[in-house]
Amino acid sequence: MFSRIKEDINSVFDRDPAARTSFEVILNYPGMHAIWIHRLSHRLWCAKWKLLARVFSTFSRWLTGVEIHPGAKLGRRVFIDHGMGIVIGETAEIGNDVTLYHGVTLGGTSWKAGKRHPTLEDNVVIGAGAQVLGPIIIGKGGKVGSNSVVVKDVPENATAVGIPGRIVPEKSSKDEDSKRQAAAQQFGFDAYAVSPDNPDPVAKAIGRLLDHVHLMDSRVSDLCKEVNNLGGDVCSNNLPELKVGEFVEDEKAAAQRRESKVASFDPEI
Repeated sequence: MFSRIKEDINSVFDRDPAARTSFEVILNYPGMHAIWIHRLSHRLWCAKWKLLARVFSTFSRWLTGVEIHPGAKLGRRVFIDHGMGIVIGETAEIGNDVTLYHGVTLGGTSWKAGKRHPTLEDNVVIGAGAQVLGPIIIGKGGKVGSNSVVVKDVPENATAVGIPGRIVPEKSSKDEDSKRQAAAQQFGFDAYAVSPDNPDPVAKAIGRLLDHVHLMDSRVSDLCKEVNNLGGDVCSNNLPELKVGEFVEDEKAAAQRRESKVASFDPEI
């Protein structure tokens, strides 16, 4: 038992730079307290002392803000950071070296008996506020972004973000990224958040649109050159610049309109 506790404490130092001493971790990490109490309640649950197991589980929830059903299975070196608001269902299974941040729910989507909660394999990381629902599997090394809602399996070493959770494509090459930036500058578009390091699926979609625009522009340019070589006169004008101000209301005008509304407001009405 003490070797497992020592192992848990060492795992905190590996994943939380704020931890300074073992004594500090023992006293001030409610995620660790919840896991230690769960080990006791889980043994009671497996020994058919289910009412007493639920009592310990409820006490742990009151003490730490982390609700772990006694039937849930937790592996070694599981780290619950901050912990408050975490809910782990009865049939959830968590592998080794898994990290859960605050507000995570490992919940079910059915009231039927049997396996109805997620399985997290080794080295999985679940971001703050994420909801992982149903008897799905998050593969080894998988990640779930903060505030995501995942209801389908996540492959090994993949990242799921969004509502519903979608798998983030692998990073694009530097050549593809430079082409996107060039296309964005040509059309006067500020490619905000379109980066190979950004896990936002919407940003990825915008990046793909820029790839398409760049390809079409290069083909049209080649076509214009051939037509001009044959004696024509096309594509002589530059593309119009796309200005953000054409689509977004001017801040000064909006402020003036708000001021006029405030000035015309009669408090006696």
